[in-house]
Amino acid sequence: MKDTVRIGSYSAFWGDSISAAEQLVSLEGKNIDYLVADYLAEVTMGLLARHRKSPSGPKKPSRAGPGGYVSDFITFVWKRLIEDIVANGIKVVTNAGGLDPIALKEAIEAVAKDCGVEGVVVAAVTGDDLHERSKEMQAKGELLPFNYITGNKDEVDVYPGEEKKKLSLNAYLGAVPIAKALDAGATIVVTGRVVDSALVLGPLLHEFKWDVTKDWDQMAGASLAGHLIECGCHTTGGNFTDWELSANSPHGGWSNMGFPIAECKPNGDCIITKPAETGGLVTVATVAEQLVYEVLDPGAYILPDVIIDLRDVKLSQVGPDRVFVTGAKGRPPTPYLKCSGIYVDGYKITADLWIGGIDARRKALAVGEAVIKRGRKNIERFGLEDFTAVRVEALGAESTYGAHSTALDAREVCCRITAVHPEKQGLLLLGVELAPSATGNAPGITGGGAGRPHPSPNMTHYSILAPKTAVPAMLTIGTGDKQTQTTIPFAGPNHAKNEYPPAIAAAPLPDNNSEETVLVPLIRIAYARSGDKGDTANIGVIARDPKFYPYINQQLTAESVKEYMAHLAQGKVARYEFPGIQALNFVLTRSLGGGGLSSLNLDRQGKSYGQMLLSYKVRVPKGLLSNL
Repeated sequence: MKDTVRIGSYSAFWGDSISAAEQLVSLEGKNIDYLVADYLAEVTMGLLARHRKSPSGPKKPSRAGPGGYVSDFITFVWKRLIEDIVANGIKVVTNAGGLDPIALKEAIEAVAKDCGVEGVVVAAVTGDDLHERSKEMQAKGELLPFNYITGNKDEVDVYPGEEKKKLSLNAYLGAVPIAKALDAGATIVVTGRVVDSALVLGPLLHEFKWDVTKDWDQMAGASLAGHLIECGCHTTGGNFTDWELSANSPHGGWSNMGFPIAECKPNGDCIITKPAETGGLVTVATVAEQLVYEVLDPGAYILPDVIIDLRDVKLSQVGPDRVFVTGAKGRPPTPYLKCSGIYVDGYKITADLWIGGIDARRKALAVGEAVIKRGRKNIERFGLEDFTAVRVEALGAESTYGAHSTALDAREVCCRITAVHPEKQGLLLLGVELAPSATGNAPGITGGGAGRPHPSPNMTHYSILAPKTAVPAMLTIGTGDKQTQTTIPFAGPNHAKNEYPPAIAAAPLPDNNSEETVLVPLIRIAYARSGDKGDTANIGVIARDPKFYPYINQQLTAESVKEYMAHLAQGKVARYEFPGIQALNFVLTRSLGGGGLSSLNLDRQGKSYGQMLLSYKVRVPKGLLSNL
């Protein structure tokens, strides 16, 4: 057994830097044991599903492979780096298989054969694709409602009705099939939809031989390591609140961002770092921001293989660009898997008009309203029903800030008009009214964005649960006569409940209440990071110093955040504590206009919500700010 397993992550999403894998392979070489890559997101699965359902199918030019895999892996990684990967003995684990891991497996093997490279053993993990089985599973009662806030019975995702055109349904599989593939001798493992952290937990199960029925703390720590590096540069200074430190960092800053490496130990602890002489930075703050990213309840971070309690995780700087991570606790998982589905709900269109001059914002809103009214008259003439939804925004005037905007007098804005209609024709009758605005509406209209817009399917995401017993994984490994297929049922408990540990008491205020206080924006004393889960957003807020945490904890409540974000948060707001890193996490349901695929909002994935909340004013003792 190795004392340390080093895992480098080169992709956070489909479309990440094409130089990332080369960076890790060329700079680290034999120092890297595994190269992992996350290509899939809720949005990505929808795009792959749409490609799979396209009438032109694989004949249509696309970066997706014929069956719906991510062909960027072949083009930008495997074909370019095959010899170095094999020569350095690096194993690769990726979910680039998308909707067809078998096809990607065959493509990888074909490249190896063409290059004359031997010793490549490719395994494919399948079983996550429930699309063809979904109707039967629904009839059996195997598809259950999903809840983003446990106990919230008012807001749940359910299986769409029969009238909806379903494109995909994929279960989030766990890490055991990946470990089994590596145990069987695979040097490359490709999967479909698995939880992001499984790409790291799988190799560590293989290397450290943990017992998946009882080594909960070790699996929790490994899953946390996977969570910290699965978003690539998110943990090495990308998307960081103190962005100038990252942008102006040595070795090229943002132009040469370093991708993360997790140095993992048999007890589940890890060190997060990056290659030397690359840009960005790895600090307690950058790692803490990724720790809170897209987490719901930190006391119950539910994964297929383990439930993690993140609340007592500790981060410490142990060297330049080296952060030690410890303290994750695990407990048995639930008997269910989260599943991600996509269906089509009509069509969507987005139109842009650039408008300049005095009163640009007011002009943009008036123009947008007029275009919508003219579009409605057109669809009435043709006997079509009304738009399902419409939205007009003045981009450049802080439209996402609602009543908190400080740019109402902006003199250059983009009038953004978005609409949904059951039929393409209804949106075409709206799009034709865009150009006439230049001569018949406000002064200062300078252009129409990318021209007359075209409708596209309004893909909508939903989440549901399925029992693990109904979703076994399938492992395919080898080629020709030596190819084998093995069914891998979930090995852990099937009846464990999500029993919550005791709640944590609020941090008390220090005994300096008589000291003069000042009102400051939250960014003076905190960092923040936000992300999305369907139509739910999370905002993690981390104290810059432990001395600020009691004041943040006292003033930043679920109620105050709900009030501040009321123009966006249409559902409930729940607050959770991360006392180990002096942080709070807020979960906002119904806050993204439907989610990343179907939302009409400018920010469809809540990426700006954390930065928005950092403008919130908090009161702190004046003396605590003396060193800032």
